[in-house]
Amino acid sequence: MNKRTPISLTCIIVIITSLAACKVNYSFTGASISPKIKTITVQYFPNYAPLVNSSLSQIVTQKLKDKFTSQTNLAFQDKNGDLQFEGQITDYTNQPTAIQGNQTAAQNRLSITIKVKYTNTLEEKASYETSFTRFADYTSTKSFTSVEAQLIAQITDQIIQDIFNKAVVNW
Repeated sequence: MNKRTPISLTCIIVIITSLAACKVNYSFTGASISPKIKTITVQYFPNYAPLVNSSLSQIVTQKLKDKFTSQTNLAFQDKNGDLQFEGQITDYTNQPTAIQGNQTAAQNRLSITIKVKYTNTLEEKASYETSFTRFADYTSTKSFTSVEAQLIAQITDQIIQDIFNKAVVNW
């Protein structure tokens, strides 16, 4: 004969209270942002690269804002946000990567480097200052001007993801 031990009401209350006290921050983006953090500031990223693309600063700044708008619930502030991003574009290089036997390039590479200073005012140890570099290759049969916008979009998407990950995904 099976004997079942009844669960006492006190035991049920203890279990429910324990589960209710657990707080899990879960996000489909992998972001782990403290509930204390409510605001973000993203400063304009000026372009100090030797070779300048006139729209790159605006693209980088806007994409970083868009990333946080779409992936978090943080409110933007012009100054003094709980999370603060500032930086500059330090390199924008287009160069050959694969030289053929006749001394011509078979493939070229666009590289972009962005220096970022991230400040987490509530968790100082999470702050960082680092450079992010990404690149994309294209065939030399295409002119740079015909592929430049597409390459910039691809590279900046990757860099913005890297910046986001380092700031709030803790990779």
